Amino acid sequence: MTRRFLDRLVLTLATGLGLGWLPKAPGTFGSLLGLPLVCGLEHVETPWRWLIAAGVIAIGVPICGRAAKLLNLADPGCVVFDEIAAFPVVFCAVTLNWWTALLGFALFRLFDVVKPWPVSRLEQLPGGLGIMADDIAAGALAGACLWGVTVVVAAGHVV
Repeated sequence: MTRRFLDRLVLTLATGLGLGWLPKAPGTFGSLLGLPLVCGLEHVETPWRWLIAAGVIAIGVPICGRAAKLLNLADPGCVVFDEIAAFPVVFCAVTLNWWTALLGFALFRLFDVVKPWPVSRLEQLPGGLGIMADDIAAGALAGACLWGVTVVVAAGHVV
């Protein structure tokens, strides 16, 4: 494989098969590709599910880092692989259904856009690690909130 082919492959993956090139809200549209990943992982036994999710996150670091270098930007907005890879983190402690999918998506986008501490701090890490780490943290915060909501709803304490 030639370097040019590999660079094109990296950019294709990093931009979420091109969704990252959309002029408005590329991160939001890129996050939508996380839903099929989560749906697919729902059919895999738990230990393998998280091993696969960890593998996707791990390969995201060099993919996002190389894409940033190719685009000559620290954290290009068109790079959405980080949103896609972080999506399974949101649902690691809850069962996926229509309302958890909607709420989890909204919470993830909120934490990814607002970037509360420590999400904002992780964004400062170098290269692909920084590109990925803030989204993983946003996914963890969204997942914790989503889990809390499901516990309250399951207990019947909905106001």
